[in-house]
Amino acid sequence: MVVGHKKQWEFLKKSASLYQFSRAFLFSGQEKLGKKKIALEWASLLFGQSVENFHPDLTLVEPQKKEIQIEQIRELIWKLSLKPYSAPFKIAIIDEAHTMNSHAQTCLLKTLEEPKGETILILISQAPDHLLPTILSRVETLKFYPVANEEIKKYLLRQGTKERTAEGIAEISLGKPGRALDFFSQPQKIKSFQAKIDEIKKISEADLALRFQYVKDLTENPQDLKEDLDIWLGYFRDILLSKENNRYSVSDLRNILKNIQTTEYLISTTNVNPKLALENLMLRI
Repeated sequence: MVVGHKKQWEFLKKSASLYQFSRAFLFSGQEKLGKKKIALEWASLLFGQSVENFHPDLTLVEPQKKEIQIEQIRELIWKLSLKPYSAPFKIAIIDEAHTMNSHAQTCLLKTLEEPKGETILILISQAPDHLLPTILSRVETLKFYPVANEEIKKYLLRQGTKERTAEGIAEISLGKPGRALDFFSQPQKIKSFQAKIDEIKKISEADLALRFQYVKDLTENPQDLKEDLDIWLGYFRDILLSKENNRYSVSDLRNILKNIQTTEYLISTTNVNPKLALENLMLRI
C-alpha cells in the first residue's frame, strides 16, 4: 500500500493505464519516503501481479559494501538483453543509484543511450547530484517529498495502532513513512530516537571538547551513524521551519543542513574516516 505521494502515484497509474511512459525514471527524494515501495508497487501494477517476493522479469540492484560496482551493472545489462520470461517487458530497479561508482555510471550510460528491447529502468536516489549529468539528462525525474503527518497517522490507525500512539509516531517520523513503520514494528526505537534528539540539542550548545568526545563515543558504534545523521537532519530542518528559532540565522541553518547531508554521503558511500568527518561537522554546527 502506498502512503502519501498521491500526485506521483496517480501519474504512474495513469501512464500505466495508457501504456505511455518513459523507459528510464529517477525517483528522487529523502531516504525512507517510500520511493522503493512505490517502484515495486508500480512494477506489480505493470506486470499485473505482485513482485513482492519474486518476479522473473524484475531485477533489483543494491549497493554492495557501500557502492554499486561495474560488475553489477554489467550483469544487469546482460539480464535486460534477454527476452522477458512472462511479461511484455523487463523492469530494473537500481536502489541508492548515487552509490554507483564512476565506472558503473559510465557503463549504465551506454544502456540509457542505446536501450535494447522492451525495458523500464528506475533509479532511486536521495542524492541525485552525485549522478552524472548525462545520466540525469536521460531519465524522467519524479520527485518525492515528506508525507503529511495526518497521512501517516491514518495509515498507522488502519494498522490497528491506538490514536495517541499513531499521532506520536507520525510526529517524530519527519514525514517519512518508512521511519514510521520502523517505529511501529520496533517501539523501542522511539525511546532511542527521543534520546538522540536530546543529545544533539545539548551538543549543539556544548564546547568543542564535549563535541569531540561525543564524536568519539558515536564512532564506537559506526553502524548507527547514518541513522544519527538522519535524525540530526530532521532536527535542524524543524528548527529552520520553526517560528520560535532565535539562535540560528536561516543562512546558518541551510549551511548546517548541507554539511550534514555531505557528511552522511561521505560516510555512507566513501572510505572517509568517520571520526574526522564528524569532527569537521561539529565545527560547523
